[in-house]
Amino acid sequence: MAEWLVLTLAMAAAGAVVVVITFLRHRTASDDEDPSETPDVIEYMTMWIGVVYAIVLGLAIAGVWEARSAAQDHVQAEAVALHEISERVRVYPPEVRDRIRDDVNTYVGHVVTTEWKAMSDEGRITERGTALLDRVRADVTDYEPRTDFEAQAYQPLVDQVAAADQARAARADSIGATMPGVVWFGLIIGAVVTVGMIFALQIRRTAREMVLAGLFSALIAFLLFLIWDFDAPYSRGIAASTDPFLTLFPHLEG
Repeated sequence: MAEWLVLTLAMAAAGAVVVVITFLRHRTASDDEDPSETPDVIEYMTMWIGVVYAIVLGLAIAGVWEARSAAQDHVQAEAVALHEISERVRVYPPEVRDRIRDDVNTYVGHVVTTEWKAMSDEGRITERGTALLDRVRADVTDYEPRTDFEAQAYQPLVDQVAAADQARAARADSIGATMPGVVWFGLIIGAVVTVGMIFALQIRRTAREMVLAGLFSALIAFLLFLIWDFDAPYSRGIAASTDPFLTLFPHLEG
């Protein structure tokens, strides 16, 4: 809720800045200034600056959205692998099967509560989660199959453990921000230049022009907020969720 409040304030501030600067500019403008005499080259430059900046914004949004989708895919892959482990151990003796399932449930419960909060607040996975997954790996790999049927299930179970570990490592790698600082510098400077070109066109104080200038500035503020919100896949408003874990392990949702 606080992030949407920040967005609303940022959009309102962007529009207000344009309106205030326009009014101040007209108060200090000379009496013989003619807004209709904007040189053609300035209009041409303004058009191309807007086009180039729109392309940059589009690429930035696509990049952070792809990173956010990849982060959710890592969670899905990890949850599926753990669910497969929990299901495939049914061919093992009851004491082995129950021990592996209990350890899988313990790991998943830790991920959706403690570790997810650490990812959101501190930008890291937990050592406890690593230890719990190592315990699941030990449960699976240390068991010596006693029958041909158990032997056929052994290697697929080992493969699923490896898949869960790989997905966990990918989830850890995708915790941080995906946009480098230099890109943010370019986006912010580009926004300032693009909005600043509005004044180069010598807009008048008509209601139509003021509304359009304010909406244009608010739109840029919204798009920058959208990029910022997607830039941290696990910690901001539109973030990857634990739904894959809770869907495949519904008994842990309570």
